[in-house]
Amino acid sequence: MTSSMNARIAGVTFLVYIAAGLTSLRLWTGATGGDGVAAKVASIAEHATDVRLTILLTLVGNFSALVLAVTLYSITKEQDADLARMGLTCRIAEGICGMDFSRTLGLLWLATATDAAALDAGATSALGAYFLKMEGSFGASATLFAVGSTCFSWLLLRGRMVPATLAWLGVIASILLVVCLPLQLAGLLRGPITQYIWLPMLLFEVPLALWLIIKGVAAPATSTRAST
Repeated sequence: MTSSMNARIAGVTFLVYIAAGLTSLRLWTGATGGDGVAAKVASIAEHATDVRLTILLTLVGNFSALVLAVTLYSITKEQDADLARMGLTCRIAEGICGMDFSRTLGLLWLATATDAAALDAGATSALGAYFLKMEGSFGASATLFAVGSTCFSWLLLRGRMVPATLAWLGVIASILLVVCLPLQLAGLLRGPITQYIWLPMLLFEVPLALWLIIKGVAAPATSTRAST
């Protein structure tokens, strides 16, 4: 496919990726409301359909990550093949890692299955706490996303394939996540800021998606490290 076609596919996929991610996050947040493990598990039971829809949307988002990996690689590989392959690898790994639904399905079973009632309250609370803690930790997939985004944003900037201001926003937003996500995993970054650090990325990806759909990409600047 041509760079123009890959750019437009990437633009549409970005919008699908963002919409699926935001919608699944909203559904999951609503389904796990309440204070304490017991209240959250009860809420999941009441919103089982939303949880199943969250799984479906997450699957759509992860598939979108795979499509973005291939299309962005195709667009940027002539600028720097090695860095583009790193971005490709990270975004593919992101999509694959995100397809592990065992924790979500475990919570859904714990909340809705009749045989789960045979567990005593202590076991139910312990299992629920474990699943909820693991479900809230998506650090590996998110970090892979951030590293891949850094690679592709830098290549778009260096190749002058999109407006420099937009590309710089992508580089800065990506590096912010690369720095902050490990701190969040280590427990050094908590609270609302863990959500706010994603705002620059949203402000980058939506305009980028629209630009790719409407304008496509300019021919990349020549590079001595381009693939042969």
